Amino acid sequence: MAIENNPLKQYFRRPAIYLKLPSGGKGYPAGVVNVTETGELPVYPMTAIDEITAKTPDALFNGTAVVEVIRSCVPDILDPWSINSVDLDAVLIAVKSATGGNELEVSSICPKCQEEAKYGVSLVGLLTNLKSGDYEKELPINDLIFKFRPLTFKEMNQASLGQFELQRMFAIIESIDSAEEKNKKTKEALAAITDTTMQVLSHTIEYIKTPAAFVDNNEFILDFIRNCDKNVYTQIRDYNGKLKQQSEVKPLRVKCASCEHDYEQQFTLNTADFFE
Repeated sequence: MAIENNPLKQYFRRPAIYLKLPSGGKGYPAGVVNVTETGELPVYPMTAIDEITAKTPDALFNGTAVVEVIRSCVPDILDPWSINSVDLDAVLIAVKSATGGNELEVSSICPKCQEEAKYGVSLVGLLTNLKSGDYEKELPINDLIFKFRPLTFKEMNQASLGQFELQRMFAIIESIDSAEEKNKKTKEALAAITDTTMQVLSHTIEYIKTPAAFVDNNEFILDFIRNCDKNVYTQIRDYNGKLKQQSEVKPLRVKCASCEHDYEQQFTLNTADFFE
């Protein structure tokens, strides 16, 4: 009997919520997102298999757990590796909401009385407040015009793996007894950090226009980042930082249950904790 004729099919999971991507689905090449007529993507609860995948350490570490969960729960996202950082937060929040309800429990320590307490955060509220930075606006610097874009999940994951390797490098350096060797390895590690930072920044630039050329080749852009004037580099870095900040989850407003002090609590989407 064909599995398509399964009489239990009507009892399979159904979409729990519908998500509008902060980007509106704009800027993606064909084959990444199937944008529906309403602009809303159906989001399904996680299955038992998804739960297991999401808690597999190696799969979480290399990013495949996130990719497989998105494929399962948001099937209109055809290529999760290519989802940009602006939309990724919204997708993860939507999957969490579809699976476990609208409230997420977070721990916070009051900066005034140092009392730790748990608070409920509305996931729908987080989704409502997620906005994309203005990536359509170009940045002119001297004779050059820069167009930025958010990183894709694949680029973010590669950067995270690179940071992990750098942390391992510094851990090894700490165990070196020779001062000369330690200084040599530290310089190498610092150079690697600088280069990694520049590589990541180069990926946030979609193109650079000169009076005579249009440059969208990442190797050329990275070469420019490595060799441009320090003031130009600073302007590029700071502008991209502002765009990223505009697109991030805003800090939570918390009122201490003990002393009633109002304060802001930074909220970071830690993938491992988010799928618990």
